[in-house]
Amino acid sequence: MPGKVFIDSNVVIYSVGQASTKAQIAAPLFVGTPSISTQVISETANVASRRLGLSVSEVRRLVVWLEAMCTVEIITLETIHLALDIRERYGFSWYDGLIVATALMADCDHLYSEDMQHGQVILGRLMIVNPFVR
Repeated sequence: MPGKVFIDSNVVIYSVGQASTKAQIAAPLFVGTPSISTQVISETANVASRRLGLSVSEVRRLVVWLEAMCTVEIITLETIHLALDIRERYGFSWYDGLIVATALMADCDHLYSEDMQHGQVILGRLMIVNPFVR
């Protein structure tokens, strides 16, 4: 069982989107107060508005729900510098590198994401897990 976990925005979106197999897998990942970042909240709000068609008040309720269910990590200059190091070493995109750096700064040992390499271990202490891989 994972220790401290971080959830990427794509997993958040599945957990609140239309009922599906992915929604059933994603929703239980919020048990135990996982970590997310201000970036994840921002990306989720954008997708909820643009793709899911939620109103501003519905997006606001989603943000409040995320604040209640998760530990929200703030992106700092230190996080940005670590993201640059991660990007250079592992070849991540800027935004994925920032997610990884924030998870590392929060001392998470698992990062749930659909967009990164399942099973990859970053700096010997953060494992990327695609929860939808069987």
